[in-house]
Amino acid sequence: MRGAPWTGCSVGASRLSAPYANGSTSKMHRAAPSTGLTAISGGPNGGSSLVVFITRRFAVTIPLLLMISFGVFALIHIAPGDPVSSLLGARASDPATLAAIRARYHLDDSLLLQYGTWLSQVIRGDLGVSILGNRSVTSTIADRLGVTIFLSLMSTTLVLGLGILLGALAAFRRGTGLDRTVVMFSVFGISSPAFVTGIFFLYVFGVLLHWFPTFGAGTGFLDRAWHLTLPALALAASTMAIVVKITRAAVIEELARDYVTFARARGVSSRRILLAYVLRNSLIPVVTAAGLIVIGIVAGAIYVEVTFSLPGLGALMIDAVQKRDIPTIQGITLLFSAFVVLVNVAVDVLYTLIDPRIRFGRVGS
Repeated sequence: MRGAPWTGCSVGASRLSAPYANGSTSKMHRAAPSTGLTAISGGPNGGSSLVVFITRRFAVTIPLLLMISFGVFALIHIAPGDPVSSLLGARASDPATLAAIRARYHLDDSLLLQYGTWLSQVIRGDLGVSILGNRSVTSTIADRLGVTIFLSLMSTTLVLGLGILLGALAAFRRGTGLDRTVVMFSVFGISSPAFVTGIFFLYVFGVLLHWFPTFGAGTGFLDRAWHLTLPALALAASTMAIVVKITRAAVIEELARDYVTFARARGVSSRRILLAYVLRNSLIPVVTAAGLIVIGIVAGAIYVEVTFSLPGLGALMIDAVQKRDIPTIQGITLLFSAFVVLVNVAVDVLYTLIDPRIRFGRVGS
């Protein structure tokens, strides 16, 4: 047996440590990703170090959000077009009305002054008033947020649940017809954009077969889940392949470890080896990719919401960009940016739940 020397432990003890055995003590640090984490022995200060890590991450978040919001604000400012013209449309107006509108929304101020005015309102918890709807941006976002959250949760559940399951089964049945079938459908899914898959599902299952509604978000939990089934499937199909591929590769690598060979030699069932030992050790790269996948699902919801005419944040964002509704664009951008940061922090925290050896700190050279 290659790896750590025999220390006199019993077979039962080695079996308990099997889920974290990688065949070599030099490979014990392999599970820690290269994103500021390192696998070190746990200590009594593990909880406090985790709090310090989260505090530092949130401290870095503040200037990051400021840079993102200012960048978006500057891009909108230099874009062609006039938000007042979008607001008035074809209606006639006199110079006094135009001046009043521009004064109300500070459109005649300089870029830095406009941004400073908006930032001071945000600090007080006020995202401003929408130029188009003449409503609070917070209320406008709150009305649309439920649809986007519901759609994203459904898609994420499908992607991670089915993706991990199919990837593990394909790896455990490597080289068989099941493996080739899973890989084939994964290639098909990743090759098709979400809006193309959505149009296909909408035509086949909505128009031809009449199995699902073709538009609207529904009311109530069950009705909304029924209306959002096709959008969730379309959004999940293009990203599930990534989870399947990563899970399959990680499980295949773990199946080649020495502890799997010894577990099989001792008569441990294949199901227990896969679920209790192999799958848990394979979750580190899956969780790393899961953070990016969740962010991608929320971003891809923009196209799916437009395809299925859903009243979510994606459709609101597109409408605001087309009509240069600056307060609404800034509010949605700030919300999405904060969501991305929170997902990244949550992924880093999940590492310790998957493998207790991982603690937060600096990676040595």
